[in-house]
Formats: sequence, structure tokens, C-alpha cells
Amino acid sequence: MKLLVFILLIGTTLTSAHATATESWSRSVDLTATEERIPYSDEHGFGYEFGTESHTPGAPYFYSIKVPEGNYRVTVTLGGEDAGDTTIKAESRRLMLESVTTLPNETITRSFFVNVRNTNIPPPEKNAPGGDAVLINEREIGSFTWDDKLTLEINGQWPLVRSISLEPANATTVFLLGDSTVTDQRWEDGASWGQMLPRFLPGIAIANHAESGETLKSFLSGLRLAKVLSQVRPGDYVFIQFGHNDQKKQWPQTYVEAHTTYQAYLRAFIAEVRLRGATPVLVTSMQRRTFDEHGKITNTHGDYPQAVRDIAAEQEVALIDLDRMSIALYEALNPERAPLAFAASGKDATHHNNYGAYQLAKCIAQGIRDTVLPLADALADDFAGFDPANPDDPAIFNFPASPLHSDVRPRGN
Repeated sequence: MKLLVFILLIGTTLTSAHATATESWSRSVDLTATEERIPYSDEHGFGYEFGTESHTPGAPYFYSIKVPEGNYRVTVTLGGEDAGDTTIKAESRRLMLESVTTLPNETITRSFFVNVRNTNIPPPEKNAPGGDAVLINEREIGSFTWDDKLTLEINGQWPLVRSISLEPANATTVFLLGDSTVTDQRWEDGASWGQMLPRFLPGIAIANHAESGETLKSFLSGLRLAKVLSQVRPGDYVFIQFGHNDQKKQWPQTYVEAHTTYQAYLRAFIAEVRLRGATPVLVTSMQRRTFDEHGKITNTHGDYPQAVRDIAAEQEVALIDLDRMSIALYEALNPERAPLAFAASGKDATHHNNYGAYQLAKCIAQGIRDTVLPLADALADDFAGFDPANPDDPAIFNFPASPLHSDVRPRGN
């Protein structure tokens, strides 16, 4: 059987509020073909990445399809002759489907939304200040986050994907603004709550614009906020979590004082989001893993978490208090087990691994439920709520790691 690729060009204006293509189209790929395993190329516009076209049964692999920027509904057909257990991540390791099981000779379909973006920004008018592209850093070069294709990582105990179908989607979008604790970490063993969140909001497109080392000021100067504001639409949500790097006095270009400039920038971000009819949500930064002699987490963020709470109250903005929830989480794990939630085999006291990121994403999901925002209606049916004081047992946490590893630590670390 030859590899089948079907392209339907309808020739109508794209209806998605978050896509920039001028034509509506859909694409389906049959992955059951065995005679041809095509590596990705711009010429073909589809194919396997990293040489995984020759993947052995049960091994993870990557598949990309070239697409315009925008939101896409991805529908996968799962199953095969054997029993399957499939986990799917999109772009830079965003968790979409977790451990979907199929019986022998059973096929099922699942759908989810993936946000695809590039660095382009609508250029400013002649003689006006601004730029036409996000100023990405050297560590982002080559990332699936900023390219012109939609990439899926097919993983799990026994991954079985028969076909992939894409179509542009006019989906509600949650934009994430923040730093390394929010961003889509490219490599194991790092991870963030932002890349785990799609699993808990299956009917929502998550556009994770957070990046390691970023601050409120650098989000402006690097034109990342400009990129977000060029795409956000009425009905969308913008989650804002800054503080880890903003508090660094040794970074004078981006340092902001907790009760003055930090709050002023938060007010400006909130105003820009509201001006476009979207809903801002403030998130306090999670604490670092610093225990005192009594097994209690010490506050390494000073007045910044309270400054966020004060602005949320002043501006009547929904607040997710990840600061307090993370303290409950780490103390529940205790000083001996808490390193199991952190990157670099626990040597990193700031950044998380898959387990820690997953627990924090549950905190965010619970925070969404507690805010009573309409977004709460989009939480996954199997999310039963989460008490950070009673986290999942890290000893039995089973999550398929991605095959991409790096010893490079996040910017700002």
C-alpha cells in the first residue's frame, strides 16, 4: 500500500479567527502504509521527523505536516491488530492525548486542537515604530514552536495511529504568557505546566507564548506581546504569569519593583487584553523548592505574589494562586520526595520534570474551576478536581518521556 495523502482545496476564505491562510483546506494522512516511509521535506509538505520513518513497533516517532499559521482540529484514528496504548504530544511536547488504550482490532477516533505559529507580526505602518517578527533567542531556533508545520510526537507504551486529519478551526484560544516555568520545554527532562495544560482543556486551543528567561519588560521589547495582541480575539483568554525573572535586580534592564513598576506593567498587560475583548487571568508564580529546617517552603519571591493578588483584586481579574498551591504541593511531598518533581534529577530547584509539570497543570485546572469563568466548562470530563495537598504518588506516576534530551538548562536559570 502506498502512503496516501489527500488534499482538498475548497478555495473559500478561511473562517478561523486564529488562522492566516487565505484558503480553507483539510488534509488527511494514512499512516498504515508500510512500503513508503517518507522523511519530512518542504517539497512534500509532510513526513516523518528525526529519521523515525523506520521506527520499530512500539517505539515513539514524529510526524509533521506543513500548514499555515493558525488553530487546527486534529483528528486521529487509533488502533491496530495489537492492543494499543497511545500518548500524543504536539509541537514542542504539548500533551494532547494521554494513554488512550485500544483493544486488538479496535479503532477509535479522538480530536484535539493545536495552535501553530511563526514569528511573523503584521508590519508597522511606514515610519511607525515596531517590527515585523518576534525576536526569538538562539535556543528557540530549530524549535517546532516557531516553524511552518504541525508536528505530532506519537508516543506511549504501544503507540498505534492509523491516520491523521487536519482542518482549520475557529476555536477559543488560551494564550499563555510567562517564563521557563510556563513555556513548552523542548527537551527532557524539563517540562512546564503550560505544555501539560492542553490535556485538561481538550476543546480549547492552547497558544503557549511563554519562553525561558522572559519578563514583563522583555515580553514587550522582544515583540512577544505584540505577536499575541495581533492574534487574540474576543472570547479568548490570556494567562499571565511573571515574577521569577522580574525580581532579579542583577538584571537592571528588565527588573521591576514589586509594588510599583511590576504592578504598573501588569495593569498595562491587562488593559491591552481587555481592549481586544479577551479575558485576562493572573497567575502567581510557583515557589522554588527551598525548605526550612521544619519542612516548610520559604518564600523566595518576596512581595511579588501578594502584588499579583492585589492587582487581581484592584482590576477585578480572575486569579489562580499557583504560589500557594505549589507550597501545599511541595510540602505534601516533603523535602525527601519533592525533588522527584524537579528537573535535572532534582538538582534544579526551580524547573520541573514531567511529574512536577503535570501536578502544576492540575493546579491550574483546579484554579480555572475555582474562578467560575466560562472556561471551566471546557475542562476535561475526567478531571475530578485536584487538591495539591494530596498529589499523585510520584512512585507510580507513569508518563512516556519524549526521546529528545538535552543537558542545556533553561535561560534565566
